[in-house]
Order: sequence, then C-alpha cells, then structure tokens
Amino acid sequence: MKKVIGVVQAVCMGTPRAFLRPGTTSAILKTAVHVPVKVGFTGLQGDEQADRRLHGGLDKAVHIYPSEHYAQWQQYTRYPSANLMSHGALGENLSTTGLSELTICMGDRLSIGSVMLEVTQTRQPCWKINDRSGIPDLAQQMQIYRKTGFYCRVLQPGVIAAGDVITLNERPYPDWSLHRMLLLLYHSPLDQNELKSALNLPLVDRWRTMFEHRLETSSVENWSARLAGPQRYEPTL
Repeated sequence: MKKVIGVVQAVCMGTPRAFLRPGTTSAILKTAVHVPVKVGFTGLQGDEQADRRLHGGLDKAVHIYPSEHYAQWQQYTRYPSANLMSHGALGENLSTTGLSELTICMGDRLSIGSVMLEVTQTRQPCWKINDRSGIPDLAQQMQIYRKTGFYCRVLQPGVIAAGDVITLNERPYPDWSLHRMLLLLYHSPLDQNELKSALNLPLVDRWRTMFEHRLETSSVENWSARLAGPQRYEPTL
C-alpha cells in the first residue's frame, strides 16, 4: 500500500524558555523553519523539549498536527486567539494538510521526505495549550472534539522539508483509527470490550499500563493536573 494522503505545510522547532506561570518552562513556542531539517530517532535536529518525562523520546519523536483544525478552534471557542494563527502554535513539529484523526490509524507507517515514521499515540493535551492559546479550556476541547494531533516514532532517519508529500506505506491496524482511540481514551474510557481490543495493539508502555489499570479497577485516571496545571500566580495587593 502506497498512497499520498497529505502535505507538510511547515516544519516547526523550538527550545525551552520561561513560560507564563512562574517557575514553569516550555518549548511549546515553535516556529516554522524554511530549510530542510534532519530527523533522527529522537526527533528533529535542533528541536528540544522542556520536560523529557512527558515529551520527546523515541515514542514521541515527531508531533504532527493537522493545520485544518486551527480554523475550527477559532469557531468553536468564545475566545478568538491571535496565537492560533501560525504554524507550530500548538507545539507541533509538522503542520499538515490532508490528515486527520479520522483518516490516520494506530501503527500507520508514513513516508515524508526521506524519513519513515510510525504513528504511536495521540497527543494528551495539557494546560500549556490553554496558556499558549489564551483559551482557558482548549486542552479539554481538544479531547472533546477529538482533534489532538498525534505522535510518531522514527523508523528511518532522514530529512524533512515544507512541501514534502506524506505517503501512507502500511496500515497494519485499519480498524483502529485515532478517532476510535480518542473515543476510548476520553468518551468511553471504561468500555471493557474496547479496552481489551486495544491491548492487542503495540501500545506504548504507559498506555498499556493505563488500559490494564482501567480494566482491573473499573476506574479512570485523574486528568485534572494535566488539564489545569499548577496553580496560577495571583499577586497580593
């Protein structure tokens, strides 16, 4: 199976810097680069992450976000945001057209430039998206509307550039679209049949542990820290 399914609109990178809440840092502020970029097993050369416990690594080497979602966020929210007007605004490495959570499946193998990627997981949006966008509940809305973007591991290093076509090479799990996975993650998190089925996928370790815990305890992990983050600083008067 080889089929062109999309195009890279922008390749985006960033480095950690002080963020909006006191004592926090982030590399979510990514900007488009206009030259080809080398991609290794741990991601784009020159791109960095502030918290390597939660971001980056082999299973989250490249973050892809469909650029079409940006216009929809402007419509969905009551808080139009100038910060959602540029590629990389939500911290993605590749801003694309033609892809969506409905059309990409777990385990898909994608060729972009001379790089081969494998889709590993959807993004689990966090409070830094809220602060970056100026939309107080955007991370939660991304879950609700199932427009989170996704992560890939690098199977074959190479070079990526804006304008590269995205080719679907293999689809080993056609029944497991990212949309279906997002439904299980956030909308029907205790669906026993879906959890058992998902455990047949080559899940990253953290997700396998999460789904096994849901099955064993019939309970869902607490999302509040991820979605709300640390307490905002309130100056005393």
